[in-house]
Amino acid sequence: MATKTASATPTLWTPARVLVTRSAAELPHGAEIIARCEAAGVADVDVLSGDRLPSLRAENDRAAYALAKRTLAVVVAPPSKRRLQPIPPSADWRVDLAEGCPGHCQYCYLAGSLSGPPITRVYANLPEILAAMDEKVGHGTVTSASTERAAEGTTFEASCYTDPLALEHLTGSLSTTITHVGTHDWPGPVGLRFTTKYDNVAPLLDLPHAGRTRVRISVNADEVANRFEGGTARLPQRISALRELARHGYRVGLTIAPIMPVPDWRDAYGSLLRDVATAVADVPDLDLTVECITHRFTETSKDVLLGWYPRTKLEMDEEARTRKFGKYGAAKYVYPKDTMAELRAWFGSALAETLPMARILYWT
Repeated sequence: MATKTASATPTLWTPARVLVTRSAAELPHGAEIIARCEAAGVADVDVLSGDRLPSLRAENDRAAYALAKRTLAVVVAPPSKRRLQPIPPSADWRVDLAEGCPGHCQYCYLAGSLSGPPITRVYANLPEILAAMDEKVGHGTVTSASTERAAEGTTFEASCYTDPLALEHLTGSLSTTITHVGTHDWPGPVGLRFTTKYDNVAPLLDLPHAGRTRVRISVNADEVANRFEGGTARLPQRISALRELARHGYRVGLTIAPIMPVPDWRDAYGSLLRDVATAVADVPDLDLTVECITHRFTETSKDVLLGWYPRTKLEMDEEARTRKFGKYGAAKYVYPKDTMAELRAWFGSALAETLPMARILYWT
């Protein structure tokens, strides 16, 4: 099978408009973000007179969505956003550098989590956010309490509500965070984690990460990625980025999500795994993990997504799903038990055969 090659030009998002609150503009990191946006060619950078973002007026929900997706807001994260929260099964704690994503994934998990038009907000008070990490070291219920994952230390997830690499050329926040985690004098072992569908990894390659950051590349079958993941880097570019990160000493991972039993799904996902295996075959000291997440949705997220993507071909048929309740009582629709069992069995076998060096962290 011929190895797929990636484009040398990374996929970069340029917002049409950047809104900066007064307090954010007064902070050093906020000023750096403004300079980066201007250097990236953003013509409309509006420093506001106050700290309230203007409402986005549009003719309908779809128009409001389109306008929001072209807008970047630079704000100060309030105390509620700086308070680290548990984020199982991925990590002990989530650390938010931003909220929102410029991608156009038609199954977007943020659709049911964030309210209002999906403006991407980046935080100018980054030092405050990073300072909150120290007190959480040694505490947690995922890696901190796990024999199998203890080597990861106390883990911090940076991609719960965003794709930080998608914004890195505009903010520099991810590089600052990786450097902080790699060089800070921590009271115990730590690990930073994030997932991305983008490929602009060049700014990260020579950072002093000290092996404390794991970058997981979000991948899927070609049909799913090509049909439902608009505005993101193509799969060959992502896989090439995975290789480059691993070659530069990063711990890496695959987030295979959302897994869907599309026609000929075994062939499609088998091809994906073989492409990854080819890309990392000659990487020394490879540390590779895999996280498998099947597609699911809620009534709220379905309504939001159909408003954003009224012509989507994404399957969201409640009658074809099993209703499952989370620990907080929220209902989500997952694949039926037999389908889940078939998917899980196949992936377990295929991963063991194609990527035997990889560790499967969880299946959900």
